[in-house]
Amino acid sequence: MPETQQTTKISLETGLTTEEARKRLQQYGPNALAERKQSTLLKLLGYFWGPIPWMIEVAAILSASIQHWPDFIIIMVLLIFNAGVGFWQEYTAGNAVEALKKQLALKARVLRDGQWNEIDAVDLVPGDVIRIRLGDVVPADVKLLEGDYLSIDQAALTGESLPVNKQNGDEAFAGTVVKQGEMLAEVSATGALTKFGQTASLVEKAENVSHFQKAVLTIGNYLIYVSLVLVAILILVEIHRNVPWLELVQFALILTVASIPVAMPAVLSMTMALGAVALSRHKAIVTRLESIEEMASMDVLCSDKTGTLTQNSLTLGKIELFQASDEQQVLLAAALASKAENKDAIDQAVLDGLQDARLLESYRQTRFVPFDPVLKRTEAAIEDAAQKSFVVTKGAPQVIIELCELNEQNAQRAQQIVDQFAELGYRALGVARKDEAGDWRFLGILSLYDPPREDSAQTIARARDYGVNMKMVTGDNQAIARQISSELGLGSNILPASALSLDKDGQRDHQDGERVEKTDGFAEVFPEHKFGIVKLLQARNHITGMTGDGVNDAPALKQADVGIAVSGATDAARAAADLVLTAPGLSVIINAIEEARRIFERMNAYAIYRISETIRIMVFVVLAMVVFDFYPITAVMIILLAFFNDIPIMTIAYDHTRLEPEPVRWNMHQVISVATAMGLVGIVGSFGMLLLAIDWLHLDVAHVQTYIFLKMAVAGHLVLFVARSKDHFWKRPWPAPIMVWSAIITKIAATLLAAYGFGLITPISWPEIALIWGYSFVSAMVTDIVKVQVYRLLDYQTSQHQAFLFSMKQGLVNHHRPTR
Repeated sequence: MPETQQTTKISLETGLTTEEARKRLQQYGPNALAERKQSTLLKLLGYFWGPIPWMIEVAAILSASIQHWPDFIIIMVLLIFNAGVGFWQEYTAGNAVEALKKQLALKARVLRDGQWNEIDAVDLVPGDVIRIRLGDVVPADVKLLEGDYLSIDQAALTGESLPVNKQNGDEAFAGTVVKQGEMLAEVSATGALTKFGQTASLVEKAENVSHFQKAVLTIGNYLIYVSLVLVAILILVEIHRNVPWLELVQFALILTVASIPVAMPAVLSMTMALGAVALSRHKAIVTRLESIEEMASMDVLCSDKTGTLTQNSLTLGKIELFQASDEQQVLLAAALASKAENKDAIDQAVLDGLQDARLLESYRQTRFVPFDPVLKRTEAAIEDAAQKSFVVTKGAPQVIIELCELNEQNAQRAQQIVDQFAELGYRALGVARKDEAGDWRFLGILSLYDPPREDSAQTIARARDYGVNMKMVTGDNQAIARQISSELGLGSNILPASALSLDKDGQRDHQDGERVEKTDGFAEVFPEHKFGIVKLLQARNHITGMTGDGVNDAPALKQADVGIAVSGATDAARAAADLVLTAPGLSVIINAIEEARRIFERMNAYAIYRISETIRIMVFVVLAMVVFDFYPITAVMIILLAFFNDIPIMTIAYDHTRLEPEPVRWNMHQVISVATAMGLVGIVGSFGMLLLAIDWLHLDVAHVQTYIFLKMAVAGHLVLFVARSKDHFWKRPWPAPIMVWSAIITKIAATLLAAYGFGLITPISWPEIALIWGYSFVSAMVTDIVKVQVYRLLDYQTSQHQAFLFSMKQGLVNHHRPTR
């Protein structure tokens, strides 16, 4: 936006006219961020559109066309149920804190038509003259026109821990907070064109496909390919046998729908949603469900310093004495040169440092000169209890040294102390006193710093215990960053962000990857740097987390696999984050990691279960039809199995699982290998039951179908208990009671259906039911033994592979090592 003073001359007496403001509001738009909304109806209809819904819908149409009404009703219930669960999960657990625009001030004092009025900040336009003062949130980007100065807290926008002083002609940015002073200003940019708005647009650019979505697609694709190949074989064989094509296509569609993990996204979302409720009890609010799975896999956590690892409040540090008798004398003089009601961060730190605040009651401040960016010091005239007068001052050490006319030796010592404090990341403050004789005495130098949170060091150590490496990313200078990083045990290898080849779009040089991995953190960082650093770590195959609290953190929070807004974060940070902490400090992140890893184990167990079930049902049905030339189960039975096994399986969200000590990721080779092995054991078991019913019991087709149905129903849920652990299923941790009861209730329902039929299937006798139950338990035991052996084989292969890579690496090192 061009500077408004070039297009119109602003009068500080009248401001804009109402008519001119109205025109500019039409030209530039409201002082707010654009909000995109999607129709709720379109979201809902989207769940009825896509390859899997199409298959279900075609199966329903075919069922209706051949007047198989029970099939039609059950298929429609399945379709509506899957769409409803998916929609509800997205609707209730989507990003509920889309509140970037709320960061802007709600009201503004504006001069229009020669009168001062308070209006909604959303109605401000470029060229408006506004008044900003102590405590205000700056409502738009402005150019300061008239007044002494402003002290502005820009931490939320830039990450700077100390307020910044502004004078006439300087710019102040939307979303920053006025700590001192009062000035008139002209609005230079509004809405999306402000610095705040540009940060929000950077957030819009941040895109990241979750590993959860990739895992679901991988599992889904694997099952779809297996299903389609088997269905193609089935159709070709049955067409050769002159089976009615309409009935065959309907059965093939139903079999495919039952085999494809239609309900898997809903079940996994439910698991994560219940995990989100558990996390809320630890004061962590989840705004994007998939981030729970990402947190379980997270191996690098980038943390903002100010307000995240530190308290974002100045604290008194070491005091160096010159002409004062003790530290409290220096502090008393500094406190007398302060004004508590100004709520200045430096004044507050000085006042808090006094051992006895009642000492101030013996003195009266007769005159106070606030900090001035030109003089760079405060000054106060004081009268003590004996009515003796003196003057005290505090400010920039160089100014106080010059004021006191120190000799060369003392001036040199003072400068060395200031330099030492700077190396430690401390801010130095000179203190002096002038008695009635008129001579200034240099009392000493105070140091001020932003201390770490009490729990930060412990949190970092616990994160490392869980295999999560933390890196500091801050806008402060390198000295401050190095000091805090060392104090917290992060290390002292802090690089300035300028050392990286990151451009404004977060693009990176390939050589930067190793440097980012090895460094302990970065200083002098801008929002684009944070954004780029996160992308660079992701490019190095790290699951990256980012904590922060300010507007400047929002782009990186959005881009990170896990964006974490800490307690007290701005609305901008909350809106971009996946996890919002409502309790102070970072210790709750450890609770979130623990809970996330338990949730991951539940999802991993369900994925193994679902794949093994698909293989067990799909391969068996197709092979049985090819070999024996009859349907081993009916279409209605397939759909009922889907209900009996998939719907109650949602109780896996409550399961008790072991806690992994290292970050966990989807290992598709392991998941598919274990699931396939379990599925093959299930196929052998089903064929055993089929041969038992045909050759030993000599049953007709209808009774054989009921046998197979009940066996698959009972064994299906038992397979879940087998899949939930890498060890034998009878070992700890034992399943949650709700899982056990859901298994009992659904199996009782399946058993009653097999016993009485209810017009859906052919009933069988209770002794036959007992036989099937016993057979299913034996089958589950065999499946469990095979599962444990497969895990051990895979672990052995992994250890051998790692040993091979290590030996190769050592061989390369020895090869390049110089010989004597």
